[in-house]
Amino acid sequence: MLIVLAAALLPALILMWYVYNKDTQPEPTRLIVKGFFYGGLATFVSTLISGPLMAMGFFSGEPTSLSECLTTSFFGAAIPEECAKLLMLWLLLRNNPEFDERFDGIVYAASVGLGFAAFENILYVMGSGADWITVSISRALLAVPGHFAFAVMMGYYYSVNHFYGSYAPKGTKAKIILVPILLHGIYDTIAFASGLGSALSGLLTIVLLYFCFRLFKHTREKILSEASDNDIRSKIMRDSAPDDNLPDEQ
Repeated sequence: MLIVLAAALLPALILMWYVYNKDTQPEPTRLIVKGFFYGGLATFVSTLISGPLMAMGFFSGEPTSLSECLTTSFFGAAIPEECAKLLMLWLLLRNNPEFDERFDGIVYAASVGLGFAAFENILYVMGSGADWITVSISRALLAVPGHFAFAVMMGYYYSVNHFYGSYAPKGTKAKIILVPILLHGIYDTIAFASGLGSALSGLLTIVLLYFCFRLFKHTREKILSEASDNDIRSKIMRDSAPDDNLPDEQ
């Protein structure tokens, strides 16, 4: 049981450690843990959105066609899950004095996104029975990094909107939720469609792997770029700050 639980949690913890250590001024551990648990709570919140949408016929629980894959991916997963994560991120960051650097948005969003991915992973891996090894490996390579990538983009636009306000590029506020939903929806649509058993399933699997490769590469570049900019801004602020150790001029 412990081995299965560790297999479910380890991918999320590794990715959290990766982004946390890119921060030149690391955030308090208690807030990272809090964000992680908020992400777990978001899995329940998302069902409060997806449940009514399913009852109203917006999507099918088991898609059997490409159109159903599309509606299930967006209305059954991307929209409710990303909205729930954004709510948790807002609750975590509102009136938070530690949210004082642009890179912080990525770190906190990652904690929420990976908390969601970790709890979801536990449900999938522990519910897969004898196939838990196969499920844990496939989700460690695709699903968990996927949630991480969606969270990084959400955190990036959240920070840009927060720190630049009316000076932020046009559409930044909308991109906080629209970009993660779009990426998540595309990911799930391809994943669902590749399992339909059609002649295109093999091709769609290759398309999914290519999409994930591009997504994860872009995410890594965004993290490294923002971490570098954050380091430069921190050095400028330190260099421009008055030196309290210098004697006062007479």
